[in-house]
Amino acid sequence: QVQLVESGGGLVQAGGSLRLSCAASGRTFSSYSRGWFRQAPGKEREFVAFIIWNGIITRYADSVKGRFTISRDSAKNTVYLQMNNLSPEDTAVYYCAATTRLNYSDANEYNYWGQGTQVTVSS
Repeated sequence: QVQLVESGGGLVQAGGSLRLSCAASGRTFSSYSRGWFRQAPGKEREFVAFIIWNGIITRYADSVKGRFTISRDSAKNTVYLQMNNLSPEDTAVYYCAATTRLNYSDANEYNYWGQGTQVTVSS
């Protein structure tokens, strides 16, 4: 069974930091690119960050650029999202996903999804 499992979410004050992890199991995702998306209550799911399968290319939504960093540890089949200087606007459920395609900001292009982890930023 293929699984992506997110962890690391929680409650943090504005200006604080969190690191999300997305561990893959059930198959090798070394040839898959990975993305992070988020969905706030009443809003559509939106792209946050992307890292290509070999880690040499990353992309970010404008809203998180300079504050969030995506990285991957291929040996552990795990992708991370370091989130710094968080604001209440970052409150959402964060999802990781895997894809073999390059249209990285389109959620429909992703083959596998995790269950999500809640991030809540208090003001």
